[in-house]
Amino acid sequence: MAADRRSSWLKGVLDLLVLSCLTDGESYGYEISKALTAAGLGDIKGGTLYPVLNRLEEAGLAVGEFRAAERGPGRRYYRLTDDGRRALAEQGASWREFHAAVTTMLTGTVPGGPE
Repeated sequence: MAADRRSSWLKGVLDLLVLSCLTDGESYGYEISKALTAAGLGDIKGGTLYPVLNRLEEAGLAVGEFRAAERGPGRRYYRLTDDGRRALAEQGASWREFHAAVTTMLTGTVPGGPE
């Protein structure tokens, strides 16, 4: 049951998290998946991740470029666009406000206020 809840919560914020993974430069799907896993968000499979990357590309928030590899299959590298950076800043601020409201409701305290 906890995994179902976590999956549901993740769906609402995965686009934002993927944008966040691209803030330090370009990356490819497997590296993004590893970063999300390392952050404690669980194992994000390609069937979940690649539709997000495609959606971000279609929205003009990220750009993907296929590169052939000397050995093995080529990879599609993604990077943020200027619109993607703006969206990350705006959506990140909105998420933090939402998180604060949820925290207030769950704990009965006001973030930053006396406890």
